[in-house]
Amino acid sequence: MSTILSLFAKLTEAHTNKLPFVAFRKPNSINVEAFFQKDTLLHKVETFKEEGFVFAPFDANKTAYVLQVDTAISATYDFTIITDHSSTNESLAAEKAHIELVKDTISFLKENDISKIVVARPKEVSLNSNFIAVFQQLLTKYPTAYVYVWYHPKIGLWLGATPETLVEIKQGNFKTMSLAGTQKFEGSVDVQWGEKELEEQQMVTDYVLSNLKEVTNSLAHSTVKTVKAGSLLHLKTDITGELKKEFSLEKLIKTLHPTPAVCGFPKELAKDFILKNEGFDRSYYTGYLGAFNRNNCSSLFVNLRCMEVVNTQTVRLYVGGGITAKSDPRNEWLETVAKTRTIESSL
Repeated sequence: MSTILSLFAKLTEAHTNKLPFVAFRKPNSINVEAFFQKDTLLHKVETFKEEGFVFAPFDANKTAYVLQVDTAISATYDFTIITDHSSTNESLAAEKAHIELVKDTISFLKENDISKIVVARPKEVSLNSNFIAVFQQLLTKYPTAYVYVWYHPKIGLWLGATPETLVEIKQGNFKTMSLAGTQKFEGSVDVQWGEKELEEQQMVTDYVLSNLKEVTNSLAHSTVKTVKAGSLLHLKTDITGELKKEFSLEKLIKTLHPTPAVCGFPKELAKDFILKNEGFDRSYYTGYLGAFNRNNCSSLFVNLRCMEVVNTQTVRLYVGGGITAKSDPRNEWLETVAKTRTIESSL
């Protein structure tokens, strides 16, 4: 076991030498793991039997990559929770554009009898510290999230603190979740939720359960609960089960990704609307990442609350929200502002 400072030093050295790496910490853990690849080859996901750390885009038709683990180290990071008092600046142009997108989305939903579409926006902000300092901030601020920093010289540098599990598989058993609805944390998780958020959460849960039936022998789910992620609250349902012996990881991932929580429902219609109307490339935002076929286990998370380091002075944040026919455009804008503040505070 390394010290956390030596782990950070190895990440810095790899970045300086332009060699691929990833470091991550699972939710509610103090153990930080780091994987290093010795060369700059890009390893594509082709059979879903590759081993390493996967980094996949939102659009499943585009290539996912696996970082090969040539060296692995770990260290403990004992954090102190920081109270978030950050603020954020938004332009009137960005506000107007997103509200118009939400209005267009609501009209499309009503005209085509679609249940939900998730729309997002990017935001570029100044970077005033190095990536290690940002990674430390994320580790400290978000103890219940999956926190990571990922780098490949041919793709770029990404960081995030995501609250959402795509799927975890171990010895034929799996667990996943449905996550939807957002409101600001005001000191308590004992809050009231509106009809729109409750319906959105149920929609995601129903989709996941119905689509998992064909690849599982058994399925179970928890009651809906409120969970805290940084300065935000979400609705969450835990889903567990036993996979059929003949299951394939490829089929399971393609069943789940992208989930209604990041795309919409029905999935293909929602995805088509997103690709035609959002006006930017999501890239790896709302894709998935995580340990892939390591020790016969896979632990994958949805790439939310993330940022892409554009250069030494700029990062691009990505935020979005689920739109239904009952959405209020102004409230949807404010939800993205709250999510932006959550991740921007780490800068």
